[in-house]
Amino acid sequence: MFAETVYVCLCIVISNGVFGADAEEVKSVSVMEGDSVTLHTDVTHIQRYDKIEWIDESQRALMAQINTRAKSSSICDGYDERFRVKLKLENQTGSLTITNISIIQSGLYKLKIWNNKTSYRRFNVSVYARLPVPVITDDFLNCSSSERSSNCSFLCSVMNVTHVSLSWYKGKSLLSSISVSDLNIRLSLPLEVEYQDTNTYRCVVNNPITNHTQHLTDVCKCSEHEVAAIVAVVVVTALCLLGIIGVIHHVKRSFSYKLTIQKILATQAISVNWR
Repeated sequence: MFAETVYVCLCIVISNGVFGADAEEVKSVSVMEGDSVTLHTDVTHIQRYDKIEWIDESQRALMAQINTRAKSSSICDGYDERFRVKLKLENQTGSLTITNISIIQSGLYKLKIWNNKTSYRRFNVSVYARLPVPVITDDFLNCSSSERSSNCSFLCSVMNVTHVSLSWYKGKSLLSSISVSDLNIRLSLPLEVEYQDTNTYRCVVNNPITNHTQHLTDVCKCSEHEVAAIVAVVVVTALCLLGIIGVIHHVKRSFSYKLTIQKILATQAISVNWR
């Protein structure tokens, strides 16, 4: 292993032309904000090489280096303090680990290796913010009735997101989706379903690394107040019908009674006249 030397590295790469124009392969790496990511050299014995450097191309800053001839390795003084990260350099392989990585550190990182010839390798690091859980709000004023719409409206929202997609699913089928790349204070997606729909719905927010799901549990059902109101209307209607039936029955009985009296009187009148 190499003894770590205590000296200050040149943290700023002055010119883009220092390492020449090369068309080496770029490897994509994705990581969540606050996590750690390791950029691998894919070599097993660093002693075979003369010198290795890690460069943050987005910031044009030298991060770390290993010099096998001098038997030394070092991390650029001030880089970790500047970007509030911790760098760890593996002396045996030359791989570099970045801990507590932030979104501002998304970008290109270059590995430069000197041996008999100079070789390069680039890493395109994408850092994603942690996702919030979607929030579903409903509008029970649209609960179905004879005077209202037969659909119910819902709104799925997430706050302070970037580089995400927000989607509604009906079972396993995608219904609608919206994406945003820039920082968005609030991202929302509406949904309308029929009253008393028995299908399952879910709202999903996702980025290339992870996702969060919120299920729609009460699909277009009336609120407790509306249920009570509907029950009250049904009860009042039933009472009114019973009252009407009672009145009709009473009228029929009265009319039948009058007819019976008239028949009796008529019979008595005939009997008197016969005598």
